[in-house]
Amino acid sequence: MTALAAPAPRGDAPAAAAPLVALRGVAKRFASGTLALAGVDLDIAPGEFLSLLGPSGCGKSTLLRLLAGLAAPSAGRVAWAPGHEERRREIGFVFQDPTLMPWASALDNVRLPLRLAGVPRAEAEARAAAALARVGLAGFERAWPRELSGGMRMRVSLARALVTRPSLLLMDEPFAALDEPTRHRLNDDLLALWAESGVTVVFVTHSVFESVYLSTRIAVLSARPGRVAAELRQDGAPLPRGPDYRTSAAYAALCRAASHALAAATEGAA
Repeated sequence: MTALAAPAPRGDAPAAAAPLVALRGVAKRFASGTLALAGVDLDIAPGEFLSLLGPSGCGKSTLLRLLAGLAAPSAGRVAWAPGHEERRREIGFVFQDPTLMPWASALDNVRLPLRLAGVPRAEAEARAAAALARVGLAGFERAWPRELSGGMRMRVSLARALVTRPSLLLMDEPFAALDEPTRHRLNDDLLALWAESGVTVVFVTHSVFESVYLSTRIAVLSARPGRVAAELRQDGAPLPRGPDYRTSAAYAALCRAASHALAAATEGAA
């Protein structure tokens, strides 16, 4: 693994904080025989925004599923920090598609995980309404998914993931299908939510530009079988970010570094 920059703590967090989750020697082989991941070593620090960047088929989504406990590694282990083992239940997941129930209102879609957890209806509805307001959808509680734009449906999906107050938010290319202006707005809104909530985010993307704009750290995965080929950390990049950062020399330089790391990983040369 190649470290391209020195680590930078977020805010006043300690520089060497113990990881929230650690992956050690993780491999995943499917029943078909395909080896998706091999020898993945990765620490996820509390409160960081980590992007997973890599070529198609390198195991990024598989890695998210292992973190979520939706699949088990074929080798190695996914370990939560001592004292945080119970927090593995506090995971939010946002998929590539909003996966909303078309027969349910925005409020009822967001309320679903609370209803499944047995939260009383009045409390669940209040929390769901608050989550919708946090993602800019106050007033759309009774709207049906078919009445919402693609960006609004993704906001509902994000609200549903946040309503459980997760300690770890996993996002699998959630904005890939959106037009660029909508994607930029949601990038900014996501950063604001991350800063406000303190949630740890692991974000899968194919976009170098999106990964640099959003992240405090980028893990570049090699071509299949995926492993961490390089890490890039943003030292001193402003938070919150905005249009000025997108046109800054620092942003351009890190985009170049991420592009080179991705090219090397794709070629198997990292």
